[in-house]
Amino acid sequence: MKIAPPLIALVGAAALSLALAGGATGAVPLPAPVLDVPIGQGGLQTAVLSGGCFWGVQGVFEHVRGVKRAISGYAGGKALTAHYELVGTGATGHAESVQIVFDPKQITYGEILRIYFAVATDPTQLDHQFPDDGPQYRGEIFYMNPAQKTVALRYIAQLNAAKAFGKPIVTRVDPFTGFFKAEAYHQDYLTLHPEQSYIATYDLPKVAALKAIFPARYRATAVTVF
Repeated sequence: MKIAPPLIALVGAAALSLALAGGATGAVPLPAPVLDVPIGQGGLQTAVLSGGCFWGVQGVFEHVRGVKRAISGYAGGKALTAHYELVGTGATGHAESVQIVFDPKQITYGEILRIYFAVATDPTQLDHQFPDDGPQYRGEIFYMNPAQKTVALRYIAQLNAAKAFGKPIVTRVDPFTGFFKAEAYHQDYLTLHPEQSYIATYDLPKVAALKAIFPARYRATAVTVF
């Protein structure tokens, strides 16, 4: 995998202010999970998350310290229908998702979820994420084991009890049934196309918010797929 050049310089003060105000991204500072998997246990682990267009979710996690790779793809449906044109119909059961491989000695699963909820997605939007409509853009956590399920459910309950978003979280928590890598042209899209209007409006502010809200977790150079 290649190390991409820093992108944060491409995001101006106005975009950062918009991100932190929740305008284009819904970004908000959040408390750490009360219940989490202890740091430092075992080898590399995987989280699979969906939360709108995978370009932005992948772009955020490629800038997170402790993440070894983040891959755009599809989860929730069958291998036969894991193709962009079919997933885009909203009828395949798939959600645009990101497979996040992380080192639990550097970052916990709970901290992955904290970043996901705080800057990568707006968990109050049902089957919708800003300009994108349909169940393929739903928010969903695909847990890999009972520990991940427990951490995810407890954290959602914690955030709802604290009224962290002002509205209930509608993100689903479901068992992992398979992940299918997206087409090559979707990988590293944020890094490769920072000038694209969708990326500039909705996704680069998420990277800016990551740096502002989680400075110790932010990595200036993205770890990319290619």
